[in-house]
Amino acid sequence: MRTTLTLEPDVELLVQTAMRERGLTFKAAVNQAIRAGLSRRSGPTFRQRTAAMGFRPDIDYDKALRIAAALEDQEALHKLVVGR
Repeated sequence: MRTTLTLEPDVELLVQTAMRERGLTFKAAVNQAIRAGLSRRSGPTFRQRTAAMGFRPDIDYDKALRIAAALEDQEALHKLVVGR
């Protein structure tokens, strides 16, 4: 495909640097840059480790702040009872 391409000054500098450093033509430098920017990354997939935290029927799991407050209240009550 043949097209007209207008490069911003910073992009033009990047293409010229790639041409000079790698001995590429303008066409090759632009094509490599587009391929690198638009191709899918084939690096390692991020995996989130999870842990079972159990189910507590006395806690409403729909609201995270409510859960945190309930846990904090339970801990404060426990400390009062134990005497720490």
